[in-house]
Amino acid sequence: MNIRTALLANLLLLTFCAIPGWAQQPSATSKWESEIRKFEEADRQNPPPKNGVLFIGSSSIRMWKDLATDFPQTKVLNRGFGGSEIADSTSFVDRIVVPYQPRLVLLYAGDNDLAAGKTPQQVFEAYQDFVRRIRAKLPKAKIGFISIKPSLARVKLMEQMRTANDLIRRFAEKQKNLIFIDVFTPMLNAEGQPRPELFIKDGLHMNREGYDIWRRVVAPYLR
Repeated sequence: MNIRTALLANLLLLTFCAIPGWAQQPSATSKWESEIRKFEEADRQNPPPKNGVLFIGSSSIRMWKDLATDFPQTKVLNRGFGGSEIADSTSFVDRIVVPYQPRLVLLYAGDNDLAAGKTPQQVFEAYQDFVRRIRAKLPKAKIGFISIKPSLARVKLMEQMRTANDLIRRFAEKQKNLIFIDVFTPMLNAEGQPRPELFIKDGLHMNREGYDIWRRVVAPYLR
């Protein structure tokens, strides 16, 4: 390899490293493409109202089947796709966030990031990427982060969850139009462990009682 070729290779490497995390997720597009297209087809057949509240993120959002009836006074839209990480939601902002022009975007994700081996700092940085992407496209929208929830299936990750939640909470408190919504604390019992009665058999996803807690905690932020 001559000097010119080596310099070019180094330049390309530096350019790639400078790309934000959400842009370095080529697999996200192909992995979730079919689900995103279903959302887009639903939008064509029944265009959602603008200026509403958009819920986006992983399976805890996707499985919130009673979302509209839980918040009957609010125009809500569910765009959760199960198994997704924060960067996946960021990748599809232009397709399943921006077209709706929401006044409030509520994100639940990060749970799967930690389970995949990411650190709390990486979760925090992915959240910051999401915020930057939304603000670039929808500068007036408020952005809420529903805290990473505790669960029976991921008890070993609870300390990482606490750390990631705390990083995001402290950041949101110092920024305009950012909201941190704590669902972690009310889902714990007196011993500081996840409440078994809130989950279905897999110990990861919530039953109606779990979503009742989310409904009560989230409701004040929708007004």
